[in-house]
Amino acid sequence: MDGLDVLGKLENEVVVKGLSAAQVWRFLTDTSKREGYYDNVADISFPEGGGPALKDGLVFSFGTFGFPPLDALVPEFQAPADGVPGRLSWTAKQDGAPAEKLDVLHAWLVEDLPGGRVRILTQETQIGQPAAALAGERPNPMLPGRT
Repeated sequence: MDGLDVLGKLENEVVVKGLSAAQVWRFLTDTSKREGYYDNVADISFPEGGGPALKDGLVFSFGTFGFPPLDALVPEFQAPADGVPGRLSWTAKQDGAPAEKLDVLHAWLVEDLPGGRVRILTQETQIGQPAAALAGERPNPMLPGRT
């Protein structure tokens, strides 16, 4: 993007007992049910085929926060395994005039912890004027809509 107009960042970490990283992973990677538990996503599609399960290198599209569908790519996909945290990220871009440009990175780390617990960390970074408009709203619509 031309300069860094706005950089928004969200981070959320939770530790939950009674779940495994593998159980959480299914919710993160299977997009077929995402619209049923996350209100801020719509119209998930796979223009190059594939899906509904996310995987490394997969291209997909989705709508969120009233934006036109964003073109997205999964650049990082590592399923959790014994002693290895699961890592998933996607990037999305919206081109156009400065008031429309958006560049997003959303990443998750999911790992089993001792005592039958799982750690879920999600981080999202957004660059662009649309992100600035969302960040300036009160209440901030991004805070209750995290996944």
